[in-house]
Amino acid sequence: MKTTRARLFTLLLSLAPLAYSQVEKLAIPAGTPEDKDLTTIGSEPDANKKLQMYQDFLAKYASNPVAVAYANWQLSQSYQTTGDFAKAIECGDKAVAASPHNLDLLTSQVMLAQQAKDNARQFRYSLDGGAVYNSIAKQAKPADLSDEQFASNIAAAKEANRGAYEFFQNAAFNAIAAENNSTTRMDYIDQFKTTFPQSGMDDQIANYAMLSLAELKDTKRLVAYAEKVLAGNPEDEGALLMLANAYVDSSEPGALGKAVTYAQRTIVTAKAEQPDADRSRKVSAGVAHSILGRVYAKQEKTVPSITELKSAIALLKGQDEQQYAVSAYFLGWDYAKLNRLTEARAVLTDAAKIPGPMQPPVKDLLTKVNSARAAGK
Repeated sequence: MKTTRARLFTLLLSLAPLAYSQVEKLAIPAGTPEDKDLTTIGSEPDANKKLQMYQDFLAKYASNPVAVAYANWQLSQSYQTTGDFAKAIECGDKAVAASPHNLDLLTSQVMLAQQAKDNARQFRYSLDGGAVYNSIAKQAKPADLSDEQFASNIAAAKEANRGAYEFFQNAAFNAIAAENNSTTRMDYIDQFKTTFPQSGMDDQIANYAMLSLAELKDTKRLVAYAEKVLAGNPEDEGALLMLANAYVDSSEPGALGKAVTYAQRTIVTAKAEQPDADRSRKVSAGVAHSILGRVYAKQEKTVPSITELKSAIALLKGQDEQQYAVSAYFLGWDYAKLNRLTEARAVLTDAAKIPGPMQPPVKDLLTKVNSARAAGK
């Protein structure tokens, strides 16, 4: 009887990946020694004893990958319940190692990483889950199936696991959004596009990519990326604004002219003057006006620069304090250059109250303006 059960168990193990098209499921056949031992463990009320019983189970059935995966999964869930995330992740990793094409295990690991606020693991497990799903369509056709039957099986398997795939896709995107390191974020984006090529999140991913490249000061890649985005959507505000900002600080010939072109296109696209303009559109237009002001200041066109910067702070005040501070700094500089010190002092005094990276240079310029006013008296 034991031999028969063992053969049945082996048969089920060999069939599971095929039946689910490269996606494994944990199945302990009823009546097997493993099943009986797990029933005994499940009926143990003492949590500490249960943990030890699972350890004994693992030692006893170490050669059975399904048993190893299942027991480690149960241990992972037990440790998760107690808040011991390190042990929970460790046991979960062992479960995945024993059954690497199991979407249930990878889903569990993603959720555990989210709870543990482990962004790197959340992304890695999500990517692994997406890769398992993608492997469904890459498997070889069995000789005993017709092309039609095989295609039908593949389609059914993909549909059955689509929910898991979308979960991994969203979790991976959330990991990108939560990542603070620009280099890591860009690496995540490249991997995301490979594993989830039809995510429907192209615009959001493109914005994070351009943000990352801007923070990395990789102007060459930023320009190439933004221009590719604009080729598909000429009115993409994020790409237009990124290019305008990249060119305003560039030393290449003709860069300032390009900055003006992209900034003006941003203003036209944002339509911030319309009654239904939301915060995003107002900020985009405000930053574009600020970039125009900076360009004109570099070209020694101080009066036009002031006009653009005044438009910028009108749009940015109360909407984006940090960008407001940038515009106020340059407006104060322009006023000071024309010896309009009272106006310079007013705008700089207001901006100096805003904590952030612009506060030190704003305060420094304000001190110089105040000293010049005092000397003039």
